[in-house]
Amino acid sequence: MTQATKHVPDLGAAKRLADAVLYEGYVLYPYRASAVKNRVRWQWGVLMPPAAVALDPSERIGCRTDVVLDGRAPTLRASVRLLQVQHRIVENSAGVPVERLVTPEAEYVAWDESREQELGLDLPLDRDTSQVLDIAGGREVEQVPGGRLVRTCEPLRVRVETEVRRPPSPYPVVVVSLRVTNVTDVAAPGPRREDWLRHALVAVHLLLETDARFLSMLDPPEWAGAIVAECRQEGLFPVLADDGDRVVLASPIILYDHASVAPESETGFFDALEVDELLSLRTATLTEAERAEVRGTDPRAAALLSEVDAMPAELWDRLHGTVHYLDQMTAVGAAPASPAVPEAPWWDPGSDASVDPEHDTVRVGAVEIGRGDRVLLRPGRRRADAHDLFLAGRTATVAAVLKDVDGHDHLAVTVDDDPGADLKTAHGRYLYFAPDEVEPLAQPRTEAAR
Repeated sequence: MTQATKHVPDLGAAKRLADAVLYEGYVLYPYRASAVKNRVRWQWGVLMPPAAVALDPSERIGCRTDVVLDGRAPTLRASVRLLQVQHRIVENSAGVPVERLVTPEAEYVAWDESREQELGLDLPLDRDTSQVLDIAGGREVEQVPGGRLVRTCEPLRVRVETEVRRPPSPYPVVVVSLRVTNVTDVAAPGPRREDWLRHALVAVHLLLETDARFLSMLDPPEWAGAIVAECRQEGLFPVLADDGDRVVLASPIILYDHASVAPESETGFFDALEVDELLSLRTATLTEAERAEVRGTDPRAAALLSEVDAMPAELWDRLHGTVHYLDQMTAVGAAPASPAVPEAPWWDPGSDASVDPEHDTVRVGAVEIGRGDRVLLRPGRRRADAHDLFLAGRTATVAAVLKDVDGHDHLAVTVDDDPGADLKTAHGRYLYFAPDEVEPLAQPRTEAAR
């Protein structure tokens, strides 16, 4: 007999995804402190200290996630990951705080930076636990031409609790509830949210690892559906983060199972939902004065600027797509290239010769309905757009019969008494109804008319 190979979770890919969550919205294009969009920061996964929540109950003091394990494991390995806010002030050479300090390379202003923090825990699965962990504060000084930057961060205190239960099941199922709470003791954090954030846990998320197997909370097996339905998620949502289902990312931003950062994305932008090529091109167009402000805004923004400046041509090509160079196509001795015939995209009716929206018909009861036929609108209750419900009982004319990617039929129509119908038709702007949402006003077509 051969010994089974133990699955090694891919924590590298999971951490790359977790880092995208950690820095989502950290500083946005144009990456300058003066930009309006960068004056309100840190909206995801923020846990405020008790004193701040007492002043504003809409703030969150803790978060909770429930996960379901299938199989026996002695412990659950957890990493609580977060940002600790680090306030930076600017002083001149005499040690006096100033609003702005301009050097040959950068333009510095007061700004809140951050420190990455990761708290690793081994959580037993045979009992409930409660642990309080301290994150140290600190002060550091960086000398720059003509002055210095003084950075301070406040100490933080974090409580991590687990509750373990085993619901009735023929399988060895364990449900674990994890709670993370900000228990930092600060009497008066100040009147502004910016002051509170310096005592907050920012972008809190969890990476969980087990020797058993996590069940998907989005698509659980049928036998575990009731167990998963009873789980609670408050401020976090857990998704599977490796191929073996042994790693879970519990994130303040709802993701899907086995999500990943695009392989072409090698630059650490702070908006994972944006297009890297677009942000790279925009960053490359910044003026020298703007670049100086970016360098002085935040060290991570300065590093991002350097990455874009040093981006090699092959990475630009990967961001843009496949590129065929002109010199390769016109090289001496090369065979003449045939003109490329562009393929119609999948959503274009021209990509499928069997589809002809202007001549196709669909049967509604005993009647074939097609372009030019008049119908009575009877929108169904399943519609999310309440505006369509006001069209009930109105007559309309069919402009085309269309199919979606799932093969379902839809009627594109114009409302008969709409004064702007001609203009909408000219621009191809129609309303869409399913065949069971209309009543034919035409007689059954003859075979010759079909």
